[in-house]
Amino acid sequence: MTTDQTTIRVASVDDHELMRNGIRFVLMAFDDIQWVGETSKGQDAVRLCQDVQPEVVLVDMKMKGFDGIATTTAIKQECADIQVLILTSFHDPDLVKRAMRAGAVGYVLKDASKDELARAIRAAHSGKTTLSPDIADDLLAEATDSTIELTDREEEVLNLLVKGMSNKEIGKQLHRSPFTVRHHVSQLIKKLGAANRAEVAAIAVKHGLIV
Repeated sequence: MTTDQTTIRVASVDDHELMRNGIRFVLMAFDDIQWVGETSKGQDAVRLCQDVQPEVVLVDMKMKGFDGIATTTAIKQECADIQVLILTSFHDPDLVKRAMRAGAVGYVLKDASKDELARAIRAAHSGKTTLSPDIADDLLAEATDSTIELTDREEEVLNLLVKGMSNKEIGKQLHRSPFTVRHHVSQLIKKLGAANRAEVAAIAVKHGLIV
């Protein structure tokens, strides 16, 4: 790690104490990641976020009471600036889509290596989407049951979207109205079978759909 990197404040919501302890221990190896708190209950996640002010929260998917979807929804409603990264053992494309719709910025499986988890946390901190490779493969497989055909304009929008540009910025670059750009983004979401624009970007990068 270089010394000029920002320290990322990370918290965890997971009902398995052993898993929380393991993740905390793993992340201690990274100088740019600081563990600031944890809870075993999804319904306590908002209070945790308000108390310790993490920048990224790792949320388990299957928990008693509030599951990962409900927990993500609650965090994003009350603490919109905090990024939620799903960390789970459940490999289910439908859950991924639901999590992304709820506001999660990424979906990582618990068999990821410590370096993969650290990279996902850094990406989440920057607002970039990370999907475990197997999940991205499944999402693309669903999207490519039939051939994906993008128009030239959709390809231009996709390339700029992957760079992190907003609809307004894309419109300015392409000399198109934000309304027109929103239409193209909606078409990309539909054609790639994605939950949102962040997932579109992740699938595009993972599978080389950009030029």
